[in-house]
Amino acid sequence: MIFKFLHYPKMKEVVCKICGKKSVLISESIGVCGNCIREKPEDALPYALKTHEESRKRFNLPPQPPKDKNGKKCGLCVNDCRIPEGGKGYCGLVINKDGKLIRLAGTPQKGLLDWYYDPLPTNCVAYFVCPGCVGTGYPKYAYKAGPEHGYSNLAVFYGSCSFDCLFCQNWTYRELSSRLKPLITAEELASKVHRRVSCICYFGGDPSPQMPHALMTSKLAIEKAKEWNGIMRICWESNGSMNWNLLKQAAKLSLESGGCIKFDLKAWSEPLNIALTGVTNRQTLENFKKLGKYIEKRPDPPFLVASTLLIPGYIDEEEVRQIASFIADIDLNIPYALLAFYPQYYMTDLPTTSRKHAERCLEAAKKEGLTRVRIGNVHLLSNAY
Repeated sequence: MIFKFLHYPKMKEVVCKICGKKSVLISESIGVCGNCIREKPEDALPYALKTHEESRKRFNLPPQPPKDKNGKKCGLCVNDCRIPEGGKGYCGLVINKDGKLIRLAGTPQKGLLDWYYDPLPTNCVAYFVCPGCVGTGYPKYAYKAGPEHGYSNLAVFYGSCSFDCLFCQNWTYRELSSRLKPLITAEELASKVHRRVSCICYFGGDPSPQMPHALMTSKLAIEKAKEWNGIMRICWESNGSMNWNLLKQAAKLSLESGGCIKFDLKAWSEPLNIALTGVTNRQTLENFKKLGKYIEKRPDPPFLVASTLLIPGYIDEEEVRQIASFIADIDLNIPYALLAFYPQYYMTDLPTTSRKHAERCLEAAKKEGLTRVRIGNVHLLSNAY
């Protein structure tokens, strides 16, 4: 029964509020089809942004990034919040009190997160090129020439984000943002690594709003691993929207440790990215391009990885083709994972990605010249459309 539900979810036709098209591939939460978002953003985006406001209100988060001309500038991510007196930043972790910014979490002294040990090999998006899962970079960056059985990844689930994805697979991070706990210092988190931990992966939510905490944790963990002459890879799964100066520091740590930086390139079209996530993708794409210059410093194991979630009706083969072309212009060998969609959060009325959809996207990416493209979450693929 569970298998049937996953592959054949109940669907209904939704009418696009712009063009009148009826389709099971239009989410009621967005209210408009993918084509109208791309071609008529001035008409289509207000419908999607209204849902984002509702989404964020549930967790007492600002409906949009604050842009008060007299507000205090945060500067940690793409949103570049200018927070008014008595207000808070888009991520919910920064407030303006008496004209001063107070960071409620995301500093070396306070990280808002959950953590756990994830046995290797794990289901990391980049697992097909990961030293801990397949042994790339052995023996300098991996303990074994194959999967590191017997070792674990310290998985760090940050409780905040710089985006507001209506399809968020880990939407519960908002509960942490709302209640501002649990909190842990970078020193305490780094103390969780031991001889059988060979990597740390930051995800969430997203590490972007809490980069100072993650960077300090990484430095302390690497130093601790030196006590037993151990490996401590530093990896990131992110929307890529962080401040470039912070990202440069993350890149240095990953390069030196054998880790990777994985960006979720959610869309090529900026209006589509805004409709789905509430935020522009311009800084993400620019950051990814800048990181491409680091690849030659350590080709193996791969330093930079990309992924895209194939959202039915919205992220189609044309979006993937454009993203793949962008990646190919940087380096044809950048690993690229195309991930099957599962209905979550506000977009529960869409089916899982169809096999035909995924195969068309795979072919589109390969035609752009990429050499390391794969389909992930294949168990979710359906024949629903």
